[in-house]
Amino acid sequence: MKIVVIGGTGLIGSKVIRNLRARGHAVVAASPASGVDTITGEGLIEALTGANVVVDLANSPSFEDAAVLEFFETAGRNLLAAEIAAGVRHHVALSVVGTERLAESGYFRGKIAQEKLIRESGVPYTIVHSTQFFEFLGGIAQSGSDGQTIRLSPAFFQPIASDDVAAAVADFAAGEPRNGIAEIAGPERVRLAGMVQRFLLATHDSRKVIEDPQARYFGAKLQDDTLVPGANPRLGAMKFEAWFAHTQAAK
Repeated sequence: MKIVVIGGTGLIGSKVIRNLRARGHAVVAASPASGVDTITGEGLIEALTGANVVVDLANSPSFEDAAVLEFFETAGRNLLAAEIAAGVRHHVALSVVGTERLAESGYFRGKIAQEKLIRESGVPYTIVHSTQFFEFLGGIAQSGSDGQTIRLSPAFFQPIASDDVAAAVADFAAGEPRNGIAEIAGPERVRLAGMVQRFLLATHDSRKVIEDPQARYFGAKLQDDTLVPGANPRLGAMKFEAWFAHTQAAK
């Protein structure tokens, strides 16, 4: 199959591409660097000609509320219109577990708008809802940082390794459209504040995490179940210690 990966040079995109190519698929890495721009529409028709599947992994370059919404709405409309014109048979998009519960956050309002466009487009689709990546634990810590302390919610989540995310996305791209949501998550359900403290200890960061139920997660207040999947998600294999050892070895 010809599979076009939008955002193919990013953390997940580059791994999805390697995975799909190893299976024998003809994969195109599409990004502004390769002349494909979902915001302007430049290069979309050419890239999608003959494509069976499109995997959308593009993310907004800005986290400002209005900019995020504009990005996902503009990119979504342009990409889906080009897919319809090209006769694409499966649209796969990576989104976030709990997106519909995080509407207080401007970023997640953008993701909600993106998912609505996909559902209403008429293109057969699979929306992959993933839990947060281990790779972003440092960013979560920074978001709650105040000097030598970090205030974070004690809500549950199930962080997942990017390798496991990429393998799952590749599987869904090679399969039949679900016309619905598929959830993926890490193998362990843990407290957000506790997991970040484990990460700080592993990286020899002396800051201390304080559990604060009122602490916001990128603008949204969390309940215990906001960031966790429903019944029977696909679970990644890699736990935190194995992921951390792997990343250190790679360095």
